[in-house]
Amino acid sequence: MTVVSPLHALASRRSMKFLRAPAPKQEELDQILQAAMSAPDHGKLRPWRFVLIRGEAIGRLADLALDAVKRSGDPRMTPEKEKSVRQWMSEVPLFIGLAHKIDHDNPKVPEQEQLLATGAAVMNILNGVHALGYGAFWSTGMGTYLEEVQNALGLDALDYRFLGFLAIGTPGCAVPSVERPDFREFVTEWTGSV
Repeated sequence: MTVVSPLHALASRRSMKFLRAPAPKQEELDQILQAAMSAPDHGKLRPWRFVLIRGEAIGRLADLALDAVKRSGDPRMTPEKEKSVRQWMSEVPLFIGLAHKIDHDNPKVPEQEQLLATGAAVMNILNGVHALGYGAFWSTGMGTYLEEVQNALGLDALDYRFLGFLAIGTPGCAVPSVERPDFREFVTEWTGSV
């Protein structure tokens, strides 16, 4: 058995849109979601919220989200696109709705820090999924920015910012490696001079 270093695991993670069953078993999903609790979190607000959607509920989500997108007048939701999205959703065994609970009354922790904590929790989920050999894809389609979809998931738009869905399952094809940019393109060093 090849031992993979944790840093190699982080560097080799990539988004996988085409997924199929099986999804992580319940005990694996519990570990993945527990990993989210390790995210940095100023003020221990734990602003992340996750909504599990699986089984027959995925078809109901497809109906809800795609109908809402069509009613919104989004011209991208052609009949062909709708058919494609429904087919994709029918093959994914698990979706997790992602939301950030806004603590409006906290003067110490600005909303952007609450949002960053939620993003870090989601990244821990993505890394946990990858570490256990599954694939995931963060989608901001499927009506993510429509209050109708958010409210139907039990996330009142006055108190939550909805951030999309994680599709989780087994990669439906070989996972090709991806060329990443050199980190040096994004790093400078400040030496204290002005």
